[in-house]
Amino acid sequence: MKCPFCNYKNSKVLDSRATEEGSSIRRRRECLNCQKRFTTYETIESAPLLVVKNDGSRQPFDIEKVKKGIIKACEKRPVSLNTIDEICYDIEKQLQNRLEGEISASEIGEMVMEKLKPIDEVSYVRFASVYRHFTDVSTFKDFINQI
Repeated sequence: MKCPFCNYKNSKVLDSRATEEGSSIRRRRECLNCQKRFTTYETIESAPLLVVKNDGSRQPFDIEKVKKGIIKACEKRPVSLNTIDEICYDIEKQLQNRLEGEISASEIGEMVMEKLKPIDEVSYVRFASVYRHFTDVSTFKDFINQI
């Protein structure tokens, strides 16, 4: 790490702590040349994630879009916003832990349905009805019977 005071390239770490949010590490350093102290922050660099839509187009992943869909499915249901945030956090975390830079929109939809099913079946069915694009009543009935 280069010293901000004398530009010397070597320093020693005196103290390391996670920040309050836990998203980075704060390091207190001392320059080996001028002995001045300075602080650095180390964060994880996340690779951009692209969503491959059903038509083959690609767009950046946006957890807010997922959240809006879940909120719509949970409208007038006993599902708290905190629970919806937890679902979104879990999905985003799962996606970031993958080594691939692309994911299909259908995989994201399946992840949402997997999280919604144990929480509220009505919300699950609502989300599935939009996500699965049921073409007629019999297809919808078949899906309901599978549950």
